Amino acid sequence: MNRQIIATDKAPAAVGPYSQGTRLGDFIFTAGQLGLVPGTKDFAGPDIETQTRQALENVKAVLEAGGSCLEHVLKTTVFLQDMGEFGQMNGVYAEFFPENPPARSAVQAAALPLGGRVEIEAVAEACDCTSQEDCCCK
Repeated sequence: MNRQIIATDKAPAAVGPYSQGTRLGDFIFTAGQLGLVPGTKDFAGPDIETQTRQALENVKAVLEAGGSCLEHVLKTTVFLQDMGEFGQMNGVYAEFFPENPPARSAVQAAALPLGGRVEIEAVAEACDCTSQEDCCCK
């Protein structure tokens, strides 16, 4: 199988030697996404809720660039700077996965890149919809 590199300007550029995402067959793997505003090195805000929302928007953008969407996410990993903020992160996270949420791990990291409060990565199945009208990836 051929590995495809996923790149989009709708998510922050990689801050190191890695890709925003990769696709292998029907699986899409995103790099960890911080709550950075695309095209900048600025966080969407200082708080966990704003950074979580932006991180998930960034995950969504990478998935869509790879031919998938949040509906097809199988597993996420959430890295928190402070596990005490789990409840606030979880409230925002639930808005993005209101039904049949994917499997998830959440861990506290000693530090996150650029001083972020949260970083989220995902593994998803590629969309197999046969037409745009039937596609849930909108």
